[in-house]
Amino acid sequence: MAFINSLIDNYQGGSMRPSDIPEIRALGLFRSMSDTAFEALMQAAYHQTFPAQLELIREGDPADFLYVVTEGRVELFARSNGREATMGMVNPIGTFILAAVLKDAAYLMSARTCQKSKVLMIPAENVRAAFEADEAFARAIVVELANCYRSVVKEHKDLKLRSAIERLANRLLRYHQDQGANGTLELPYDKRTLASLLGMTPENLSRAFNSLKPYGVQVDGTRIELSDLDGLTALAKPNKLIDDRSS
Repeated sequence: MAFINSLIDNYQGGSMRPSDIPEIRALGLFRSMSDTAFEALMQAAYHQTFPAQLELIREGDPADFLYVVTEGRVELFARSNGREATMGMVNPIGTFILAAVLKDAAYLMSARTCQKSKVLMIPAENVRAAFEADEAFARAIVVELANCYRSVVKEHKDLKLRSAIERLANRLLRYHQDQGANGTLELPYDKRTLASLLGMTPENLSRAFNSLKPYGVQVDGTRIELSDLDGLTALAKPNKLIDDRSS
């Protein structure tokens, strides 16, 4: 608790701006809960602005807050035996560490800001109290945890059932679709982070990009040109039970 309190003390923060509340309220986690319960959560929350590369939580520490990223981006990562891996990215408006908050358990991952970010922090005890008191909020939490579970299964299938080249090809197709499907895309992260997300070393990622050249993939820094979408798609073999993020 002392660690997060030092963050709250040392960085710009304050109560929720009225303009922030509708976006938070619109999240599936909070949308159906009563006005009274939602207002109580917001009154207990801290809304903080943090600089880039600041560690927000530490793996193994007790879960003191539920986090909601409202601006910027947060990286979830883990360390063991001298190794570090990126576990996921949280973009606005997204939550993280919900399971640890409900179980009153230790964080299984650490988190740090990738850029200047604004984060809403709701005390864990208030979240658990709302879970007990508000049935709609409790149902929304069950759905949120179910979605998280399904996402983890899909990521696990991606890692287990595909080669490195196939994982990269499918990820490029995803980014291409997200960015308007106009034949080019910008990698949302640096290549080292992308490699970690895909379960590769940076060297393996570089080799995978080279292997995709015959499929129309041209790399210029973080800008990627896709000139043979049919060929890349035939290689990637997208699978709804892995790649569909809406179900």
